[in-house]
Amino acid sequence: MPQGSDLSLIPLPAPVVDLIGNAGAILTTVCWLPQAIKIIRDRDTRALSLPTNLGFTIGILLWLLYGMALADWPLIWSSAVTLALMLVIVALKIRYG
Repeated sequence: MPQGSDLSLIPLPAPVVDLIGNAGAILTTVCWLPQAIKIIRDRDTRALSLPTNLGFTIGILLWLLYGMALADWPLIWSSAVTLALMLVIVALKIRYG
């Protein structure tokens, strides 16, 4: 759906919509960085659920594909960065158990 269309549930100007999208993308992407750093530093993944992290990673991949289909750049970049972080986390979970 185009930004600012008459079908919008919350009618906002396009720049505000972009700001909200980018802010949400930054926050939900950056939140995984401390987890990845902790795993790399401690080499301990016992508290992490592999099925949960795999499911989340697959979901992020699907969001990336969806963003690419819509050419939605905030969704594309945030999904790509989150996917990279999650692939590191999942790989370390598999490696360290």
